[in-house]
Amino acid sequence: MKGQTLLSQAHGTVSCGSDPPDDSVPALRAHLWTDSAEETSGMEKLLRKCQIRNQLVRECMAECLGVYVLILFGCGSVAQVTTSQDQKGQYLSINLGFALGVTFGVFVSRGVSGAHLNPAVSLSLCVLGRHPWLKLPFYIFFQVLGAFLAAATVGLQYYDAIRTYSGGELTVSGPTATAGIFSTYPADYLSLWGGVMDQVIGTAALLLCVLALGDQRNSSLPDGLQPVLVGAVVLVIGISMGSNSGYALNPARDFGPRLFTYVAGWGEDVFRAGGGWWWIPIVAPCVGALLGTLIYELMIEVHHPPTPSELQTPCQEATEGKTGLELEGVEPGCEKAT
Repeated sequence: MKGQTLLSQAHGTVSCGSDPPDDSVPALRAHLWTDSAEETSGMEKLLRKCQIRNQLVRECMAECLGVYVLILFGCGSVAQVTTSQDQKGQYLSINLGFALGVTFGVFVSRGVSGAHLNPAVSLSLCVLGRHPWLKLPFYIFFQVLGAFLAAATVGLQYYDAIRTYSGGELTVSGPTATAGIFSTYPADYLSLWGGVMDQVIGTAALLLCVLALGDQRNSSLPDGLQPVLVGAVVLVIGISMGSNSGYALNPARDFGPRLFTYVAGWGEDVFRAGGGWWWIPIVAPCVGALLGTLIYELMIEVHHPPTPSELQTPCQEATEGKTGLELEGVEPGCEKAT
């Protein structure tokens, strides 16, 4: 603001027709650049003081923020559709809200943590050996925390609308129930076993498609296109598999907001409703994720032909790029490889 004010004053002086000395304008410009550099330097110093160098902490923060974005847009879309009684959106709006929430959540966190955004995804990557088991509990905690904070944000933003819609009572079931804005609940016709199968199949489909999108030996995709297609996977699952129980597919996505509703006034009914439904969106997605991972690995990825680097023998690696003098010390049996 200081630089802008001085600059506008300088323009005003010149436009009014006054004749400042020839060296006044360069001096003024130098003064402006000096002030700007000092302000930038001060901000950079402040930001550097906030910098966290621990890699695990940075990854956990990225997961927390990525899930926060996902739930903010996802549950926010549910809140708008529900409290407006389908006047400002419909079921497709909710599908798009979660799909785009996933897309932007991935963009937010993928460069730091890999954008798991889902304990079931983190678990599957640990099983595949692509993610350290030691980090798993930390990832899960911060994923749930991000979902909890996002649900709290949506609850605060739509507080008046929720109260008006429900007549001042926070209920889990009934014609004006609002707990479903934040967490998933089964349809009246859905059995407990049917709910387990619903979540297992949906999450298996999610992991199968996500692994395919990340498999560079299957199809090489532009880097910026992958988050968009992950969001498209969530969209198509919602369109085709959402009516039974709301396609949670993500333990953090369901448990974090459910925990918020428990402490925010909906009470113990959030854990009792649906015949004790709350544990199914936690356990079944993990089973489904492992199943989808196993299917993709056994039917696609394990059958890829080896790359040239994988075909290279240990002897070739040992002798590649060495001079004649260096090759005198190679192990017996490696001479033929040279």
